Amino acid sequence: MKLRHNKIEKNLEKINELFIESSNVILKSKVLSKKINDSIKIIISSFEHKNKILIFGNGGSASDAQHMAAEFISRYLLERLSLPAIALTTDTSILTSIGNDYNFDKIFSRQCESLVNEGDIIIAISTSGKSQNVILGIEEAKRKGAKIISLTGNNGGILNQISDICLEIPSNETPRIQEGHRILIHIIC
Repeated sequence: MKLRHNKIEKNLEKINELFIESSNVILKSKVLSKKINDSIKIIISSFEHKNKILIFGNGGSASDAQHMAAEFISRYLLERLSLPAIALTTDTSILTSIGNDYNFDKIFSRQCESLVNEGDIIIAISTSGKSQNVILGIEEAKRKGAKIISLTGNNGGILNQISDICLEIPSNETPRIQEGHRILIHIIC
């Protein structure tokens, strides 16, 4: 019984450590305030010019893309008109046909080829900043005249070099980066 109690106590210590780690990363992310504000400005300008936002990423970042699109289309904190946003991660028929007919690296670039218009905003989410399909999607969107906002971690990887604005959560740990991304998504929305 004592051994089990000690294990539970150690678990509680680890849980508390994770709260502190997450909070520290979030607080360090305040250095992004100006970049976040700049992102909000170009998003608003895009909406004012009747453009849309396209959002994409892999895995947990795909879920974040869908979450962000839902906040723009439905509402976030207040009643307002719906805002045009598309998560390129939701149509399994498109994703699997592109993956099958071409390869997984092209799942976002092919969609950007057909859906992106000049003045649209791309929000690309990648904890590493190195995902090839995200990079190719950005390159195609830029070719079509879109502005690029990336949500990454640590140094931003390649996305830092090819984005108009790169919001880099100051962490190397994927869970902390993803938690930071969710804060950024809510702030932007």
